[in-house]
Amino acid sequence: MYFNSDLKAENTYDAIVVGSGISGGWAAKELTEKGLKVLVLERGRMVKHGEYPTAALAPWQLPNRNRLTREELAELPKQSRTGYTSLPASKHWFVKDTEHPYAEVKRFDWIRGYHVGGRSIMWGRHSYRHSDIDFSANAKDGYGTDWPIRYKDIAPWYSHAEKWIGVAGTKEGLPQLPDGDFLPPIEPNCAEKKVRESVLAKFPNRVLSTGRVANLTQDHNGRTKCQFRNLCIRGCPYGAYFSSLSSTLPAAEKTGNLTVRPFSIVHSIIYDAGTKKASGVRIIDAESNKGEEFYAKVIFLCASTVASTSILMNSVSDAYPDGLGSSSGELGHNLMDHHFRAGGSGEIPGMEDMYYLGRRPGGTYMPRFRNIGKDVSKDFLRGYGYQGGASRTGWQQNVKELGIGEDLKANLNTPGQWVMGFTGFGETLPYHENKLTLDKINVDKWGQPTVIFDCEFKENEMKMRQDMMIAAGEMLEAAGAKNIKLNDPKDNAPGLGIHEMGTARMGTNRKNSVVNKYNQVWDCTNVYVTDGSFMASAACVNPSLTYMAFTARAADHAVSELKKMNM
Repeated sequence: MYFNSDLKAENTYDAIVVGSGISGGWAAKELTEKGLKVLVLERGRMVKHGEYPTAALAPWQLPNRNRLTREELAELPKQSRTGYTSLPASKHWFVKDTEHPYAEVKRFDWIRGYHVGGRSIMWGRHSYRHSDIDFSANAKDGYGTDWPIRYKDIAPWYSHAEKWIGVAGTKEGLPQLPDGDFLPPIEPNCAEKKVRESVLAKFPNRVLSTGRVANLTQDHNGRTKCQFRNLCIRGCPYGAYFSSLSSTLPAAEKTGNLTVRPFSIVHSIIYDAGTKKASGVRIIDAESNKGEEFYAKVIFLCASTVASTSILMNSVSDAYPDGLGSSSGELGHNLMDHHFRAGGSGEIPGMEDMYYLGRRPGGTYMPRFRNIGKDVSKDFLRGYGYQGGASRTGWQQNVKELGIGEDLKANLNTPGQWVMGFTGFGETLPYHENKLTLDKINVDKWGQPTVIFDCEFKENEMKMRQDMMIAAGEMLEAAGAKNIKLNDPKDNAPGLGIHEMGTARMGTNRKNSVVNKYNQVWDCTNVYVTDGSFMASAACVNPSLTYMAFTARAADHAVSELKKMNM
């Protein structure tokens, strides 16, 4: 109980947003622009747009040739599995496993970045809409629970998000991948055009398109177009790709209604049994270790899938001893991630006199074609798409070759073969037994429970991966590729796709889900969950645009409910 009423008044806002990444930034923008005083709580340090320490460094300016020392790698036993989190050019965006431990019943690669802006600084920027095929899949095949919405409900909010962030893309008119409001696409190169034509000639339902990426191909909303540096993971000083730091948080700040508090670890929600509403959140100051409380009429959980679910689980009360949102028995369950990296590559002959200009931040995308229309697989449910692209190999081809003098110089200046690659991204079914739980015995340095993952890919995903390889090989053969190589890495585990979803899923009623169709927690309707945890199914496309659209829709609903005095 607070006895200092002045302090409580100082800590009271209209809305609290937990997390400052893709979903949190959107919640802050939408709520502040609608007139609410908003507090954004971020557990990590403050980062401001443009303060990206390695963004302008040349390769020779990076320590140890952009490799970590053994001592540094020892701090990243799990995150170093990915490769890109363990490079000096980007390591400052990722946490140390030794400081933020978690446990695995089965391997799970949990990739985290704790700072203002979150993973919106490091994301891959692919931005696709889910279709009605995706929103109806659970009801059709019986896995998971039915979505309470369909494409028509969210389509206007997809447009709202796309128009703000700027998505470069090509309209293809495919029902499984709805077209959006696009900026001009990043043009495919000659090899990609050849592969597209060759594949379509043999497989009319397989459309090799340009990747739909949140990289600006023209100046947009006060941000500068992409400079084709392909150093996005370091942070873009031009604001040429969407991040909350360069886009939504500045928009929120412009309203005068935004307060951002870094180093604020939200560990639980304050539940008022009398009103059956949340009155605020409890935090631990990451620097001082002191506890504090903040109050608001509405709370948006946008801390990322695992973190938001952990906060709900940790929000125990007499009414909900297993955590706020636990009444359905689904909290923590139905954990999903895309399985990927199965596919193939091959050399594309005939264009040795052609090259390309610049380093593109995005390549090609082939939308799902399996289990659509007449293309039905007897081996697996749902489907997959391909990300990839074509390029010419560079000077590295000659590193192991013998050579000296003029011949060596000539070889190093001669581009290698054109190579086309297809990397599959497949849907994982929402299995109830794939879950996370809290370990209240092994706590972190702030005394908070740590996470235990128990999640795996199953038979449906394994059979899909075989098809990913076979289909990639078929298309490369159709394109006349040589030296075709197919692969399915055996170390591909959940989490590696960095698209963790589920664990606080949306559903049609309070018995089968954690949140309703407006992302409100059934048990406490002034708490909204709009990061990946609300997802009822994964589809096979990158999910971030869907988080943005649902967040904007939820914010609009929350303000409407506040005006009706329902909060």
